[in-house]
Amino acid sequence: MNLDWLKSGIAPLDNLISFLHKQSKTNDVLKKQVLMELRNNLNIFKNAFRNSVSPDTIIDLLSNDAIQEAIKQNFTFKKLKAGTIEPYHVYDDRNKKYIGWTAERLIDKIDEKIVELKTLKKMNKGSVEQVKNNVQLMISNLYFRMKLLADFIQSDFK
Repeated sequence: MNLDWLKSGIAPLDNLISFLHKQSKTNDVLKKQVLMELRNNLNIFKNAFRNSVSPDTIIDLLSNDAIQEAIKQNFTFKKLKAGTIEPYHVYDDRNKKYIGWTAERLIDKIDEKIVELKTLKKMNKGSVEQVKNNVQLMISNLYFRMKLLADFIQSDFK
């Protein structure tokens, strides 16, 4: 899979992953799990880029278990970051449509896309190679949503 869209973001991605690792040292178990899952998913993208990993493998490795558990436990996602995404949080033009969104709304979209990709793979005999959907675009959109969420959480502004 061509992951050239990820090339420009590897250095900032390392910084975000390090930040999420530090933030995950909290006593709030659900918050810790969600932050660790976000960190791990971003690491999957970073390593997929470095090692030319297939979309099927990326989809298999992506996780939304912590998000699902947090939803079941009625976790308040504003604990990750209160407020809404502002223009200064958005570093990629494709994410401008998320201005005004909360962390909770963005996490819901991330969860939805992970579920959709995993379902699409299951519906097509365990591979997305022959599907008619634009899986590369779906995966890149998912990455940019996750990166936006990490940027939003990291920002010093409310």
